[in-house]
Amino acid sequence: MNSHSFGIDLGTSNIKIYNRLDDSIFIEKNMIAIQNKRNIFAYGDSAYEMYEKAPGNIQITYPLSNGVIADIKNMEVLIKFFMNDLMKSNVKPADFYIAVPTDITEVEKRAFYDLIKESEVKARKISVVEKALANGLGMDIDVKNSQGVLIVDVGYNTTDISIISLGGIVISRMIKCGGLVFDETIKNVIRNELCLYIGGKTAESVKMQLRDLEAQRQDAVVYGRDIVSGLPVERKIPTRSIDEALLDNFNLIVDNIKIVLERTPPELSADIYRHGIYLTGGGSLVNHLAETIEMGTGLKVNQAEDPLSSVAQGLSKVINDDNYASVAYSIEGMGR
Repeated sequence: MNSHSFGIDLGTSNIKIYNRLDDSIFIEKNMIAIQNKRNIFAYGDSAYEMYEKAPGNIQITYPLSNGVIADIKNMEVLIKFFMNDLMKSNVKPADFYIAVPTDITEVEKRAFYDLIKESEVKARKISVVEKALANGLGMDIDVKNSQGVLIVDVGYNTTDISIISLGGIVISRMIKCGGLVFDETIKNVIRNELCLYIGGKTAESVKMQLRDLEAQRQDAVVYGRDIVSGLPVERKIPTRSIDEALLDNFNLIVDNIKIVLERTPPELSADIYRHGIYLTGGGSLVNHLAETIEMGTGLKVNQAEDPLSSVAQGLSKVINDDNYASVAYSIEGMGR
């Protein structure tokens, strides 16, 4: 296989790109800043730094929404810029493998193919890999055997619940609950309990600190705008209040896992009972989510070592290991 091959995991919040040339995974925020509706002002992590701080003439957006491409033109620009960065402005012909959610339409899947084709990255071959299969490979699961595996991928906008076996997807269900919903819940509980408006970045920061704060028995410190006075203030909120607020979101995920399990063939159910649930995705790092799933389903939860990049790691196996080459397919002309 030619050395120029890339595996792309387009997340709503982050883009992850595996580069076969140096066996590395590139991770940046999947954001773009547009000035005066036409000029590219910033992209990636630089755009995220400006998020919720920019003046009115700079629009900062995520080109993806709910796991699918919402703004293909800006996403094409981002892919072009990121690939230029990776290839040090010397873009050469390469093969591309892109991960796509299972529970989307064929037209939405085709948009991922068209995205790479139209991004001016000299794509020689474009292949698609179901995200659940890539996740499994990234967690060192042999997805081609007959063992049933339940993978729960908690992303930014969505959670994908999939059962895989024999290199295919047996059942898949996508729900609109993920890291963004967790952030909104945190913003709401702080507004209700502290009469304080906080931004999405502050809520995300609190979310990621919950486990450490709980271990240290410290309250979360937040900065925002007081609802009554309108002045900027600093406040503290107990982590238990946030944990309790997030429980409804966690239970929604548990309920949908149960729905998938109820539809699972008995022989695969036996495999899942023995091996448990495999939990991945950036949102899976939130404090007490794994424990809630374990208690709610009665099944052991196996957490990915690096949940943010497990899909990209899986794509690296598809690219480098001929045994898993059949997991990738082309959708040009919509044919598999």
